Amino acid sequence: MPIYGKGENVRDWLWVEDHASAIDLIFHNGEFGETYNIGGHNEWKNIDLVHLLCDIMDEELNRSKGESRKLITYVKDRAGHDMRYAIDATKINDKLGWKPSVTFEQGLRNTVKWYLSNEKWLNDVTSGAYQRYYDKHYN
Repeated sequence: MPIYGKGENVRDWLWVEDHASAIDLIFHNGEFGETYNIGGHNEWKNIDLVHLLCDIMDEELNRSKGESRKLITYVKDRAGHDMRYAIDATKINDKLGWKPSVTFEQGLRNTVKWYLSNEKWLNDVTSGAYQRYYDKHYN
């Protein structure tokens, strides 16, 4: 599992279902022409996120704690890599009353469980079967 540099880059992480609910809320209740930043006020260093993900995988797969972390490798950081992406989601919080429905940690756990419960879908996507289906029906 490659990590750029030391993994010190910071991002504002948000569970995908919370992101989708924010988009839906903006679509239905946002003010026309207004811009809303969607964020969770939840900044994590990339390496800390990867450690959490590894720990969740170990729990879900009944592995020894730390087993998945052995898969981490560090690769040369790309030139000009932003150290921090900051999102100010105050407007969507204040004007539309939106906030994440779960902690990011719970959302990540939900995501891991979904992928583990949908192994066929994951295999189809990673094997190229999904792309072949898409090309056949939509291109």
